[in-house]
Amino acid sequence: MLETINHRVDLCVVGGGMSGVCAAIAAARNGIKTLLMQERPMLGGNASSEVRMWICGAHGENNRETGIIEEIALENLYRNPDKNHFLFDYILLEKVKAEPNLTLLLNCSCMDAETNGNRITSVRGWQSTTQCFHHVEAELFADCSGDSILAPLTGADFRYGRESASEFGEKISVETPDRMTMGISCLIQARKTDRPSEFIPPDWMEPLTEEQLRARKPRMERTSENFWYLEYGGELDCIKDTETIRDRLLAIAMSVWNYVKNSGEFEDAPYWSLDFIGFLPAKRESRRMVGKYLMNSNDTMSGGLFPDTVAFGGWGLDDHDPRGFFHKGKPNVDLKTPSPYGIPYRCLYSANVENLLFAGRNISMTHAAMSSSRVMATCALLGEAVGTAAAIAVKNGLTPHGVYTDRLEELQQTLMKNDCFLPRFQRTVDKTAMEASLTAEGVPSEQLERLRNGIDRNHRLYGEGDTGCVIPAGTEIRYRMEKPTAVSEARITFDSDLDRLTLPGDKNERIHITRANVLPDSPTMHLPTTLVREYELWAEDSNGNRELLRRETENRKRTVRIPIQKEICGLILIPKRKWIDEAREIHIFSFDFSCS
Repeated sequence: MLETINHRVDLCVVGGGMSGVCAAIAAARNGIKTLLMQERPMLGGNASSEVRMWICGAHGENNRETGIIEEIALENLYRNPDKNHFLFDYILLEKVKAEPNLTLLLNCSCMDAETNGNRITSVRGWQSTTQCFHHVEAELFADCSGDSILAPLTGADFRYGRESASEFGEKISVETPDRMTMGISCLIQARKTDRPSEFIPPDWMEPLTEEQLRARKPRMERTSENFWYLEYGGELDCIKDTETIRDRLLAIAMSVWNYVKNSGEFEDAPYWSLDFIGFLPAKRESRRMVGKYLMNSNDTMSGGLFPDTVAFGGWGLDDHDPRGFFHKGKPNVDLKTPSPYGIPYRCLYSANVENLLFAGRNISMTHAAMSSSRVMATCALLGEAVGTAAAIAVKNGLTPHGVYTDRLEELQQTLMKNDCFLPRFQRTVDKTAMEASLTAEGVPSEQLERLRNGIDRNHRLYGEGDTGCVIPAGTEIRYRMEKPTAVSEARITFDSDLDRLTLPGDKNERIHITRANVLPDSPTMHLPTTLVREYELWAEDSNGNRELLRRETENRKRTVRIPIQKEICGLILIPKRKWIDEAREIHIFSFDFSCS
């Protein structure tokens, strides 16, 4: 008989894509015992080295997703300047492994679940590498699996396919509801070399017509060419038929690559070499859970003005035709959305299973709305919201819905403290920090006050102009209290150049964590030059004596929260220099503190 290993945790996260990674890290950092079950040998899901989809998110100025996903992106710029996909896998693994409250099970597929009434009591996974089962009991479960594996295992309500236009009045819906979805992709990537090579096509490649190939003609020299249109399977069952779909996608991919190499249509074709072909299909859509609220595309187009906003989107309504590569018309409908739009917490927990949360492309949305929210940077935000909500629920003995009724403001404020931007919401700064004296030699007081206004980025929603403060390098920014005060932590938000204007290359190179085709002049990346590299934080007592709390010489984070847990009379931040850029002026968005 094969061994079963038992685990008891507060939260079990099923699925290790970007939403699951961020959910697990957020829960662990917020102090609850967490287990992450991932069926693949690496983390990242569609962003991993075995799939290689881009991590996309909200369009528009200063709309980059922050929190854990920005922490990962900045670490990747620092450690992985050539955008190596395997190094990105490693960085994700390292981030998860660094959390002491987090247990990771790789190569472990969730295969069963036990319930008691409307609650999940445990899940069971099979780990192929060790040939053993893992039995996981938990207070809460988060389905971040993409395919919503916990829905059929637990009886959680879900939807599949496209809603009719009459149900929600959505503009891009079909007239008659069906079970069709957006297709699946198996990507290819190429590298341009300095020596010619030939490609001998396999016998089993898809016989495509000249018309089909020209309709999806690759643009090899463009950095935007990631072959997303190698898509098929929306007319089939994208769960049950995945293996069949994969086989045909590989045949299509080989035919397209043969077209590039051997048709005579492409300049420098001999110098292009196939660098990667994905054998793991990248899914855009399958089961979608039903939560306390089902968000539709009209909510998206009206800006998502929800009082329980816990994340945001801003990708277009990007609905792909189910026929994929074989659709003769435009491959997708892409309608611009208001960016950013809010996504409510009520979309992130089950309507009928009381201890089930979910994040990723499977949240409670219509097909049309999900065509925007499915991109991975948005999914990462949803994951961080779910992990944070789970921690609040466990600590207060609440269900996920109980967090909505009793602790919603705490959830939103915790997310914003951890640098998650919530459109039209503002972080609350501790009253003691607001009342303390704040000075910096040579810096006007009206600029300094921006450091404690609870706004952590420039954005049109907060009006025109700068919401941060420009500080000469080496200048002391000093809080002073009238009497000794118990301070729990300091919080600083630096400027990480959210639009990535200080990075090399064109827009595609600057904004994406990884790259598609590799060109001879593909740039070597670096950290944004606006980001503070070196700083010091000091505490001061009533006599003016100072104690060093933190000296950082290689900072890679946009937001840092530094534990203090002592009585002090003053707090001093000294930003010393930035990355690469030696300009003497340093831009900072926030510097404040919280009391015990």
